[in-house]
Amino acid sequence: MLMRTDPFRELDRLTEQLLGTVARPVGMPMDAYRTDDHVVVHFDLPGVDPETVDLDVERNVLTVNAERSWPGPEDAERIAAERPTGRFSRQIFLGDTLDTERIEATYEAGVLTLRIPVAEQAKPRKIQISGGSDKKELTG
Repeated sequence: MLMRTDPFRELDRLTEQLLGTVARPVGMPMDAYRTDDHVVVHFDLPGVDPETVDLDVERNVLTVNAERSWPGPEDAERIAAERPTGRFSRQIFLGDTLDTERIEATYEAGVLTLRIPVAEQAKPRKIQISGGSDKKELTG
């Protein structure tokens, strides 16, 4: 249905286990779930200007790009700078059972929400069997 890819994820997980630390910060954490007829994905993008968010789908790969700028003046003395800035990118693989032509995207309170419809051919449907004296319905 929805597949996440990060070629360095297993290496990072191993490093975290061995050193007891986080190997690298996650720039775009996400949650995803399926309802009856949609897959919903939420990306945390606090402090990101929605004008910098770019979504692309190519061959069932959804790419999210966003940019967070330094909030203060460039010539200001930085006392603390813990929030990551710059360009962030995240890719997720969408299964063939999703309708990539009808993705809806909204951005509110620092959260990018995507609603991806399940394709009609992937939804459960009843199949009627004919023949004999009784007609029966099967769920397929």
